[in-house]
Amino acid sequence: MKEKSISLLALRQRNTRRVAALFLAPVAILLTVFVFYPIVDTFITSGYQWNGISADKKFIGFGNWSKLIADKSFWIAFKNNLIIMVLSICIQIPIGLALATFLDFGGKKLTIFKVLWFIPLLMSSVAIGFLFTYALATNGGLVSTIAGWFGGGNIDLLGNPKTALLTVILVICWQFTPFYMVYFMAAFTNIPFDVFEAARIDGATRGQYFWRIALPLLVPSMKSAAILSMVGSLKYFDLIYVMTGGGPGTSTELMATYMYKQSFKTFNMGYGSTVAGGMFLLITMVSLITMKLLNGKKEA
Repeated sequence: MKEKSISLLALRQRNTRRVAALFLAPVAILLTVFVFYPIVDTFITSGYQWNGISADKKFIGFGNWSKLIADKSFWIAFKNNLIIMVLSICIQIPIGLALATFLDFGGKKLTIFKVLWFIPLLMSSVAIGFLFTYALATNGGLVSTIAGWFGGGNIDLLGNPKTALLTVILVICWQFTPFYMVYFMAAFTNIPFDVFEAARIDGATRGQYFWRIALPLLVPSMKSAAILSMVGSLKYFDLIYVMTGGGPGTSTELMATYMYKQSFKTFNMGYGSTVAGGMFLLITMVSLITMKLLNGKKEA
């Protein structure tokens, strides 16, 4: 009888594994074809000198990687990515938290603000890029027009190397801050209402409730939001490519735009793949370091 029950248990476990494998197979195939294979192929292509079109490939080993290490343009692009990453976290998360707090405390009467503030996230990044390109145009742009009302001249924010990157960062924050607003609104709903009621009964003001109770409970969500913002900041492409194309000069050049130019403008697919591989390695490294720093101090 005991052997029969063991055999039935083994049969059930085997059937469970088969069903799990059947349902996981489509996902595994998609990941292999669209994620793992492109990554492997990118590193393989980085070992060749190739224009991406002809069948003539010249194997050069680590020649492209040696060139990448000494490529100042690539490291400038990486630096710009880091600047965007830091400023995006410092701007998007606090503002998103402030908006979520305002909406959570205001209740249903502020629903209209939820809709209005969420609109930028619904728009295409390319459309936003074109919108702000015209709005910030030197001649006839919104900023230049307002400056003219006060007796000032035309202002070229996107054409000035000193202001182009900061301008683009503000546009990025305008688009993606609503995401973190919704993210923190969801986090607020995870705080039991009994906690708020208990704090009010004990005489806590809304400010005291937020700073001493709600904010500490939101720390895990803030860490997750920081990681999401960081990873997204390191792979920006479309909005910046539309607004500045990486210029003027290399002031807004990012790793993704530099990779695109090398691969599809100069048709140096081998080196473009090397840039993509370097981008993959750097993003992975920065992500691991950030997660280690954020999650390193855990309670015993």
